[in-house]
Amino acid sequence: MAPSNPNDPTEPPQPGPHPSYIQIAKPYVFESKIQECIFAAGVTEARDEDIRLQAVAWIDNVRRAMHLPVRTYNTAVVYFHKYRLVHPDNTGFIDAAAAALFTACKIEDTLKKSRDILCAAHNEKLAASEQVTPDDPMFENHAKIIIGVERLMLEASGFDFRNRYPQRLVLKLAKIYNVNKATVGKTAYSMSLDLYRTFAPLKQTTPTMAIACVELAGRVLDVPNPEIESGDIYKKWNTTRQEVMETLLDLLDLYTHHRSSTIVGQDHALEKFISIRIALNQEASAEQLPRFAQSNRKKTLTNGNAINGVKEKRDSKGLTSPRSIASPKDIRSPQPMGLTSVTGTPVQGKPGLKEGTVRFMLDPERARDEKHTVAEFFKMDEEEYEVEVENDQRRV
Repeated sequence: MAPSNPNDPTEPPQPGPHPSYIQIAKPYVFESKIQECIFAAGVTEARDEDIRLQAVAWIDNVRRAMHLPVRTYNTAVVYFHKYRLVHPDNTGFIDAAAAALFTACKIEDTLKKSRDILCAAHNEKLAASEQVTPDDPMFENHAKIIIGVERLMLEASGFDFRNRYPQRLVLKLAKIYNVNKATVGKTAYSMSLDLYRTFAPLKQTTPTMAIACVELAGRVLDVPNPEIESGDIYKKWNTTRQEVMETLLDLLDLYTHHRSSTIVGQDHALEKFISIRIALNQEASAEQLPRFAQSNRKKTLTNGNAINGVKEKRDSKGLTSPRSIASPKDIRSPQPMGLTSVTGTPVQGKPGLKEGTVRFMLDPERARDEKHTVAEFFKMDEEEYEVEVENDQRRV
């Protein structure tokens, strides 16, 4: 076979510019992916919960001081959760929380300047005579930092502006199923605010969160609603008992371990939440409901392969737990919100400016069709051929 000649015009041309990367927006992030991001960041679960609760409390206090609606609070907390999964920062949370609230104000059309947010947070613990205005020079540098973090906030969310607001549906369910609005309805509404202190808003749909809040409020106040607890309404609202049970247990984890950091937890005894949790655990065991509804769908996490060479850990029944992922020492250069190359090639490490452009899409089908179309132009076709060369052995 003749050696290849780089100057030969018959040689196939080299591929052109990099086809870029596509990041598809993820409206839902399941527990297995959340745990993978936390482990990859090297943050303990207790430390992550502490930062998350402080940041959500900061967002809630500032939005109340600025008289912002609940929908802005919902959006800000969801954006903060997604940002923390991609850009974990163990040193503090003020910049990320302020940037999340600043971004949410733009998305929900409740416009506020970054200086206004910093000023409201600064004046929250000061007397009226000591408060400052947003034009104070002390906020200038910090305001620029928030504007820079805003870009990372949007990239971490995939520029996905589809948000969920369970509070409106909580009130609607209370009206449809004859729930006392003054007691159960009010408690369920407060629980829907506490729910954003967990990762449930990233995992569940609006009906799932609303039904879980109404059911738990009835259990806490000893006002059961058989129509909701029986599960007959799940098909109408396109949810399942597994998803509702996961949301209920997420709320009970919050009220059991961090009762003082919640709105509803401070008004009820700890024993009440423990007794409800025992009853739900017994129901889950009897119905064989998993703790996390989507934890066994490992193919969506690893595409059937091991995580960077680390095999999945399974129990005796062959089930994969979201907490049985490899430790941070076994994970190298993780891609929590992984990018997909247009040509279908895997992405190693974080792509830089020289490696290609990152584009964001909402429709996965469009991204899939584009990948198949573009891959045809980057396919390398090689052809082998033999050439006979006469060997002249004449003597000079």
